[in-house]
Amino acid sequence: MRAIQRGARGAAVAEIRSILVVLELLVEDTSPSSDPVFDEATERAVRAFQQSRGLTVDGEVADETWRALDAARWRLGQRALFHTVADPYIGDDVRQLQERLLEMGYNPGRADGIYGSRTAHAVAQFQREVGLRPDGECGPATVGALRRLGRKVIGGRPQLLREAEAFRESGPTLLGKRIVIDPGHGGPDTGHVVPDGPLRWTEADLVYDLAARLEGRLAAAGMRVNLTRGPVPTNALSDRDRIQLANELGADLLISIHLDGHRNPEASGVATYHYGTVSGPTSIVGERLAGLVQREIVMRTGLRDCHTHPKTWELLRLSRMPAVRVDVGYLTSPSDRQQLVDPAFRDRVVEAMMAAVQRMYLPVEADVPTGSIDVSLLRALTAAPTS
Repeated sequence: MRAIQRGARGAAVAEIRSILVVLELLVEDTSPSSDPVFDEATERAVRAFQQSRGLTVDGEVADETWRALDAARWRLGQRALFHTVADPYIGDDVRQLQERLLEMGYNPGRADGIYGSRTAHAVAQFQREVGLRPDGECGPATVGALRRLGRKVIGGRPQLLREAEAFRESGPTLLGKRIVIDPGHGGPDTGHVVPDGPLRWTEADLVYDLAARLEGRLAAAGMRVNLTRGPVPTNALSDRDRIQLANELGADLLISIHLDGHRNPEASGVATYHYGTVSGPTSIVGERLAGLVQREIVMRTGLRDCHTHPKTWELLRLSRMPAVRVDVGYLTSPSDRQQLVDPAFRDRVVEAMMAAVQRMYLPVEADVPTGSIDVSLLRALTAAPTS
């Protein structure tokens, strides 16, 4: 959909405003003659919603913000939930159900707000234990039973602990691990574009070069590597298309590479993002990967440290593997751009990402200081027998 922003009018604006009123982010206008308009108050409410949900805070309602608003209208118990393959239920009520099941020791998978097969299986397990018909459907009787019973799991978030343990059990070597590298944008979507004298630098081209270099290095170290796109794709891929590919491949890790941009040329630096919210669920393994990528890049390149941040972007939220997005500098910053267009600098960025990936698989007691891994020896290191 085309982004809905300040000044827009119509039925879509009326629905956006009604959801924001229900969420108590916007005061309802009771005037019967009022024409629904995306005014300043609506934009502030949208920004507050985006901030609370870990979305990009731009005050506009594009596809991802609209889907998040649509999901936010539901509370657990307002509708019956069941698993459908073609068009699964999505909403805050599903996420609340998943979080409740996790608290009680069941495993519906990540609390992503999608009523998939794992959620239905966890509901059926719960129903069986409390004497209800185990049909995997969450109706009034199941909701009532969930509300009556207390927590089973105390101390820590069980799904996050499962995720961390599964990753640890996969072993320390890179050999045979599958990683998906996602060069952002591509095709008609060039991302940020900056003219530089007779040259024209585009985000899509530069991040593809980074991804291709990283693909070659990781493949040489024994990993199975896939890119989400080629150098000149015909069509632009959505984040949902990219994460669907990674999920279907059964990837162990996903790294999405972007460049940032801002109207202020003083904005500069590298930032890395993982799934999570400030006060809600977070991917422990994704957060660790983001921290390692961020620290290695800062140490090896000298880019300004813009830190790591939790986000609920679909690329991160819908992944079945630890996933991060790294914005490797600002193309609109003269200082960052001067470095980014240098192939030797891009090699240092790739070395930093390689070192971060290797450190992900090292046991905590065997981890090494940031910047100390010699990636030229990485294949020998990963192939070495472990005791």
